[in-house]
Amino acid sequence: MTRNSLYQAVHYDTVEIAGVDEAGRGCLAGPVVAGACILPAEYDLPGLNDSKKLTAGKRETLYPLIREQAVAWGLGVAWPWEIDEINILQATFRAMGRAVRAMKAEPRFLRIDGDKLIPHHALGRDIPQEYVIQGDGKVPAISAASILAKTFRDHLMVRLAGRYPGYGLSKHMGYGTKVHVEAIQRLGPCRMHRLTFKKVRPEDKPQVQASLF
Repeated sequence: MTRNSLYQAVHYDTVEIAGVDEAGRGCLAGPVVAGACILPAEYDLPGLNDSKKLTAGKRETLYPLIREQAVAWGLGVAWPWEIDEINILQATFRAMGRAVRAMKAEPRFLRIDGDKLIPHHALGRDIPQEYVIQGDGKVPAISAASILAKTFRDHLMVRLAGRYPGYGLSKHMGYGTKVHVEAIQRLGPCRMHRLTFKKVRPEDKPQVQASLF
């Protein structure tokens, strides 16, 4: 058994293995989104790679192609209030579990980007899995999952920007840019902000000692 595998290694066909990845884990606003994808043995996805290494235009091109060619794919979302309740790591696992359960075909094996496995309580079923460090650049199914998660999340943030104006959500996608932090300080957080995150939660104001005179 390898250190990063939940079960003893078993050989499965490519079409039975799902890659899983997330997008938006480090943001100050918006949900964390996970993608899960099973690719066929043969596919035509030119330039498939880690979503972070692709331009937005390239991701937009691949997004529909992945959904068309995939054996199965799914997306899972965990919202800011869930993140605040159970913390970002557990919310990421929850989103991953939802993505896997959303697929029309259940995989026989999961390959998770990163250095952690999805806990059973979040996955909700017994599927052998292993994590792959920097898997979004090594495993095509994980690369595809990362593109699905990132592109879907970007589309969602553009829509949320119209509902929560003034923060620039459609530009920085919820990340902690200088402009975003300044908007939070000026307007206060909205429903899409993660209130337990530093730079969002109100800092304790220093107590001013009352004068004795």
